[in-house]
Amino acid sequence: MRIVALYSIKGGVGKTASAINLAHSAAACGLRVLLWDLDPQAAATFYVRTKPRLKGGIEKLVKGKQEMARVIRSTEYEGLDILPAEFSYRHLDHILEDEKRSRLRKLLKPIRDDYDLVVLDCPPSISSLSEQVFAAADALLVPLIPTVLSLRTLEQLNTCLAELDLDAQVWPFFTLVDRRKTLHKDVMSSLKRDYPLQLSANIPYSSVVERMGIERAPISVYSRTSAPAVSYRELWQEVAQRLGLPETPAS
Repeated sequence: MRIVALYSIKGGVGKTASAINLAHSAAACGLRVLLWDLDPQAAATFYVRTKPRLKGGIEKLVKGKQEMARVIRSTEYEGLDILPAEFSYRHLDHILEDEKRSRLRKLLKPIRDDYDLVVLDCPPSISSLSEQVFAAADALLVPLIPTVLSLRTLEQLNTCLAELDLDAQVWPFFTLVDRRKTLHKDVMSSLKRDYPLQLSANIPYSSVVERMGIERAPISVYSRTSAPAVSYRELWQEVAQRLGLPETPAS
């Protein structure tokens, strides 16, 4: 079982949209995928039409008083399950303060034979939860808007990882890209020079992505041939190749 986290210090960069579309693309390749919504806003849970309810709350799960398999829910997409978020997740940082950094990964251990891939949709923060995610994930997929401030958050993340002495793989990629803007093109070129682990697929700015909130579905479901849908499938192929997982849809 491989674990990837969609993570950024900055909000509004497309973490949840990317988590859902990558998870859906992976499931379309025949993988058994678990999407874990770690954000108390529960946007990923909403997008896949699942009730934001966790019996006993997140503390009961973290403390080992609730089996993870009992709170995972199936979605309408074959091969894709979700561990839904709810408002009790607002306490998650506090709950994890006294836990070892390995707690999140340990929680996933009982289901390691049930899934090929776990996708963590993370809230924007530097916190106890972030440290747990850094220690658990095989790779941090970091969406970036092509702006100087967004690049600064990537530098802050790398500084944080160094201070925590965590050797996490950081794979940035660009979202909300408008190639008509000179700034976007310049920023993208600078990262490519300075950051060899950058993923090459870019997600364009498009109303098709914004429609996810209306459609409550992955983009490929309602606009399969659109540029964002194609870009997310390309992004998945690149991520899958690095993880050693199937890259193309199952026949």
